[in-house]
Amino acid sequence: MKKVIYIPLCLILGFSSCKKLGCLDPNANNYNSSANQDNGNCTYTLMDIEGNSYGAKSIGHQIWMTENLKVKKYRNGDTIPQVQDSSQWNHLTTGAWCYYQNDSSKGIWYNWFAVNDPRGLAPSGYHVPTNAEWTVLTDFLGGESVAGEKMRSTSGWIYGNGTNTSGFSGLPGGVRLNYGFFLSGTEAYWWSSSEFNINAAFARSLECCSADVYEYAFDKASGLSVRCLKD
Repeated sequence: MKKVIYIPLCLILGFSSCKKLGCLDPNANNYNSSANQDNGNCTYTLMDIEGNSYGAKSIGHQIWMTENLKVKKYRNGDTIPQVQDSSQWNHLTTGAWCYYQNDSSKGIWYNWFAVNDPRGLAPSGYHVPTNAEWTVLTDFLGGESVAGEKMRSTSGWIYGNGTNTSGFSGLPGGVRLNYGFFLSGTEAYWWSSSEFNINAAFARSLECCSADVYEYAFDKASGLSVRCLKD
């Protein structure tokens, strides 16, 4: 009787054909126990102190929330004041949030004092990214001159939707400055946790019809969106 030796096709073609791509993180929603090579596309779900649920995903070696923060309490349960009045907002030196032009459907904007409050703004296990951590993201996506197109959502922009190949899903929330609300629908702004100087802090921006990611320094009293990064 002849002895038959089975040789898998992947050994004949080379070991690369034995690879099975999938998410290798057992804490992810889409963990694939049969995969042997990570596909860089793990997805997660997290909650803030108020029970709001958020999506997150791996982008390179980082895990980013895929939507903007909307919590109204610090991590310890203390309430973050809502301040809509412009004259009051402009003179704040403590944390606050607001709706864009009193429209709750457009999300929540925070001043930098809320970002920097020691009680914690981000959900447990996450934090507001530093300026350097934003750079890690844009570098992974090919650099600031091309990352913006990959970070903009495929819908929601008045014009200039992106490809969102990163899964970041950036939407154009606009910004609150000391003289009003601006650029909703065409530009997006997010705080970093890094100070620029005593009066300002670093932020990142996406703009319609541009592939760039822009680095700015905003007055700490400005109102910007917040994205969080896993610790």
